[in-house]
Amino acid sequence: MAEFDTSHVKSIVLLGHAGSGKTTLAECMLYEAGLITRRGTIAEKNTVGDYHELEQERGNSIFSKLLHTKWRGYKINILDTPGYDDFTGEVISALRVADTGVMLVNAAMGVEVGTDILWEYTEQFKTPMIFAVNKLDDDRADFDKTVHEIKGHFGNKVLVVQYPKQQGAGFHEIIDVLRMTMYKFKDTGGKPEKLPIPDDEKARADELHKELIESIAGSDETLMEKYFDKGELDEDEMKEGLKKAMINHELFPLFCLSAERNMGSGRLMGFIDNVCPSANEMPPQKTKSGSTLTSDANGPACIFVYKTVTEPHVGDLSFFKVYSGTVKSGMELENETTGVSEKINQLFMVEGNKRMNVNELVAGDIGATLKLKNTHVNNTLHIKGKNYELNPIEFPASNMTVAIETIKKGEEEKLSLALHQLREEDPTLLVEVSSELKQILIHCQGDMHLAVAKWKIENNHKLEVKFTKPRIPYRETIRKMAESSYRHKKQSGGAGQFGEVYMRIEPWHEGMPEPAGLNVRGRDTYPLDWGGNLVFYNCIVGGAIDIRFLPSILKGVMEKMHNGPLTGSYVRDVRVCVYDGKMHPVDSNDISFKIAGLQAFRQAFQDADPQLLEPIYQVEVLCPDDLTGAVMGDLQSRRAIVEGIDAEGHFQKIIAKVPLAEMDGYSSSLRSITQGRAKFKSKYYEYAPVSYELQKKLTEDYSKVAKEELV
Repeated sequence: MAEFDTSHVKSIVLLGHAGSGKTTLAECMLYEAGLITRRGTIAEKNTVGDYHELEQERGNSIFSKLLHTKWRGYKINILDTPGYDDFTGEVISALRVADTGVMLVNAAMGVEVGTDILWEYTEQFKTPMIFAVNKLDDDRADFDKTVHEIKGHFGNKVLVVQYPKQQGAGFHEIIDVLRMTMYKFKDTGGKPEKLPIPDDEKARADELHKELIESIAGSDETLMEKYFDKGELDEDEMKEGLKKAMINHELFPLFCLSAERNMGSGRLMGFIDNVCPSANEMPPQKTKSGSTLTSDANGPACIFVYKTVTEPHVGDLSFFKVYSGTVKSGMELENETTGVSEKINQLFMVEGNKRMNVNELVAGDIGATLKLKNTHVNNTLHIKGKNYELNPIEFPASNMTVAIETIKKGEEEKLSLALHQLREEDPTLLVEVSSELKQILIHCQGDMHLAVAKWKIENNHKLEVKFTKPRIPYRETIRKMAESSYRHKKQSGGAGQFGEVYMRIEPWHEGMPEPAGLNVRGRDTYPLDWGGNLVFYNCIVGGAIDIRFLPSILKGVMEKMHNGPLTGSYVRDVRVCVYDGKMHPVDSNDISFKIAGLQAFRQAFQDADPQLLEPIYQVEVLCPDDLTGAVMGDLQSRRAIVEGIDAEGHFQKIIAKVPLAEMDGYSSSLRSITQGRAKFKSKYYEYAPVSYELQKKLTEDYSKVAKEELV
């Protein structure tokens, strides 16, 4: 039987901008509960959470970690997450399975860009949230300013439950206005002394206590009536009201911490146990079919895989949350996505890089298992006879693309296997084999994300690789009408080849009139895989060319559209009219008219004022006000057109259209300019004409390469 039932399992996720102290707080929680006897530190590279050698090397979290602690009859699952936006996939997957979020805010820095971005995800999941103002022992700490910023960003739903009596190096006393108690800590932290609130703090504590009661009562009609009747709410009523309001995403309590000095973590853990909801108190999970699944240990077994890690010499470790029922080792579950039956041979509780065998896990708990052969992130597994499929995690689009290749020839297959494994572990890293660009592309979140991928390939798979600038998927089109003809004639020993084609081409746009001066016999529109259209007209009169040769002419045109005359890029938005030609009763065949069609199209294209188009991306940069000028200057150096600046909370959002060709290295550049205080996202917007000078340069460069390849 499981040690804890569903009501006594709480799952929290630690969130916050890089450097806000999440891993240090997790270490405090483990230490306070007695699971470790000595607190590790980031500097000494010995924390339970940041155990990966890459994290120890870089000094920050890169992967989300599952930890757990036992506190006063409860089990708390702790999901420690990275703070850099490059690893947002790790954060989102952890948020998906947590029952409560703890948002750490650095008292010396206030609300940072990463905090705002993370908050958007918590609102999507409607995760009950706690704010924890950390680093109050920092000499630059400013609690009141930080709270003001938090309320400015996230509204007056944020309720101060604790405030510091002093800040900076002398920080050691916290006043709790829920319990109306002062906690006094020794310099070494740990368990505090509980004292009455000093007289000089009573007025402020009373005011905040009243504000807390009124906000809690205002969120529940029953409590409002009690408050009007008694003029007060007792501690249990306040806790119950807070729990309901947190579940409804209506109120967000705020606590004080110095994780570095282990002050305040025990009270926070007590609040998590007593007030924060367990899985069976949260709204039921919705399935893809629209039904609901209640978190009940006696219900049908159902788990959701939120993360996969590949361990050398062991295999794939699948992390999951039990959303219903009780999962036992040896149980067989059916994967709703793949239809494959999987046997759960082993069940683990996880503590960083350590695994502890358990016999069962109940609804609401989080654990891991090994060697599920056909199960991946976002898969739902359930007992046979059910058809549950929980809604998947939606991961963000990529912000950066590079090309990858092996340094040694002949290792392409090994690279393919390595990239497949990376993709299994990290759904935010996408791999594309581009036939258009003739490159293997990696789409990722930023340069730090890319550096981690490179480290894994080189260290785990023993492959030397290099990243190169991806080629740009230009498009070619025309700006005026042109006509051409081409005769293909080839005579050899037996039957020869003969085909002559007369062709008119024009720029195509929706709603344009039928071709002037031609007798239209047939018309077909071909939407192109790469965007735009080819519209193909049969305007042949008098049987100059047999209709059976038209598909071959079309094939020749399409072949050239795959390899445009200017730069070898795809051609789009052209109308082609075949209006005359000649054929030979013996020598004409499909290949002859395909070649004639291709060459006639190539000649006409060169005479039709060809235009090269480049992909334009919409870029949104979120940055502090004092960095707006520097960010805009960098964007303008990249041929960007800045379309607007909007205020978003205490930050500025710069919206710009930027050519994809200029986005190479932007992630690194932005981080350098802003010291990591800005974030950006980008998405494809449109194709737009390049300048005459740039078109000339790109065309000349392509001609040189084409000539070299012919030699």
